[in-house]
Amino acid sequence: MEITLVEGDITTQRVDAVVNAANSSLLGGGGVDGAIHRRGGPAILADCRALRASHYGRGLPTGQAVATTAGELPARWVIHTVGPVWSATEDRSALLRDCYANSLRVADELGATTVAFPLISAGIYGWPVDDAVRQALSVLRSAAPATVTEARLVLFGADTHATARQVFDDTAA
Repeated sequence: MEITLVEGDITTQRVDAVVNAANSSLLGGGGVDGAIHRRGGPAILADCRALRASHYGRGLPTGQAVATTAGELPARWVIHTVGPVWSATEDRSALLRDCYANSLRVADELGATTVAFPLISAGIYGWPVDDAVRQALSVLRSAAPATVTEARLVLFGADTHATARQVFDDTAA
């Protein structure tokens, strides 16, 4: 699987599946989640409400992933995953890695070949950018998905992209 780093807006990525750094309610929020719901339109929220009513009455658990339509996004599906909130006193990195692994599993189940990921948990959830990139790359580099041939890590802002590029290059060997 090819891994690429892209600076930009995840809602403009022309891929089979866009991963949403969702909150557990699946009903929209701030950051990436809010942007995906706003740009994708009401069809995403309708699918999320149906998921809440049928399978996730208490919300989507941290680290898990589930797919909906992509609505008006230039993608076929949105894969929603709930990242962990950063903690300086508790190691939650396994849950963060689960977000990437479970999103790839769902992408495979859908038959997606291209997937765009945000940097999960590195926004309002406070995960340090350099470590968030390391956690993402550890999963993406070791994964052997059946259908996914390209994983894009879409980074919002030049500083985040520069940090990700540095970590990517430093860990490539």
